[in-house]
Amino acid sequence: MIKTDILIIGAGPTGLFTVFEAGLLKLKCHLIDALPYPGGQCSEIYPKKPIYDIPAYPEILAGDLTTKLLEQIKSFKPGFTLGERAETIQKLDDNTFVVTTNRGTKHQAPVVAIAGGLGSFEPRKPPISNIANYEGKGVEYMIRDPEIYRDKKVLIAGGGDSALDWSIFLANVASEVTLVHRRNEFRGALDSVDKVQELKNAGKISLITPAEVKGIEGDTHVSGVSIIRNKDEKISLKVDHFIPLFGLSPKLGPIADWGLEIEKNAIKVNNSLDYQTNIPGIYAIGDVNTYPGKLKLILCGFHEATLMCQSAYQRIHPNKKYVMKYTTVGGVEGFDGTKKEAPKAVVKKIE
Repeated sequence: MIKTDILIIGAGPTGLFTVFEAGLLKLKCHLIDALPYPGGQCSEIYPKKPIYDIPAYPEILAGDLTTKLLEQIKSFKPGFTLGERAETIQKLDDNTFVVTTNRGTKHQAPVVAIAGGLGSFEPRKPPISNIANYEGKGVEYMIRDPEIYRDKKVLIAGGGDSALDWSIFLANVASEVTLVHRRNEFRGALDSVDKVQELKNAGKISLITPAEVKGIEGDTHVSGVSIIRNKDEKISLKVDHFIPLFGLSPKLGPIADWGLEIEKNAIKVNNSLDYQTNIPGIYAIGDVNTYPGKLKLILCGFHEATLMCQSAYQRIHPNKKYVMKYTTVGGVEGFDGTKKEAPKAVVKKIE
């Protein structure tokens, strides 16, 4: 039995940052993740994708963000159960929970924080009859290593942030980038839409709207696609790679059977206080939760983790009052006894 203060389901960015916030409160954390390594989608799906909305980083690769988060929590020495899926949960008489994985590993904690992101997921595929024949042969539903597109002709389909961001990024990698979307309007960040327009005006991106890819050509590898624009105009385009980025179809998996209140495949929480679910002691933070006004951003997950840890401290230590201190005042102390001291005030006399 692995015992800890906060058991975190999911080792993505939100789960990792929870370790830091809990560590400031001297709470020990253990994380469970079905992937064999930390980082969640940032490690598995798009480690080389640039992220633009992390404070203090104008741009940071998703994989590098994971590395930085792991560095940040190193002194708190969290435990990890990786390559195993959280399967069942049981509440004991002492109000603690026991979570058992699909491999039988048991974990006990008074607080469970579900930070499972989108859960398990599959890419949404376009309705092209022969697309399965080209998967791994020029058709990719996610970009792990952009270098494979170096000096290649790439077609991206989609109208969200991923399609826009990768079009912008690959404009400086691929020999040709074409972005196809079924509408003239895009649903991604306005800044990204403006950047795509600038790259189109500069001749670095070709934009075809409103249009859809209807067919794929090639013998053993993608060599071209057929496109329908404005419902009746047919376009044939030579490409080396076709990347449909229509998002992911998320599934909560076994967590959906834990008795939690679910809405549209997300866990409902009390966002007016601490992101607790309908079961006291179980919290949901990050993309896995839902509440009025919810935004699925890493930044929001960090905020939710911070408030959740404050509530978890009161649940674990109901008779103690925690007085928050800024890290610039109190420093940061790890479980190994080391401490990064806050800088001393310097007084200089003015002559």
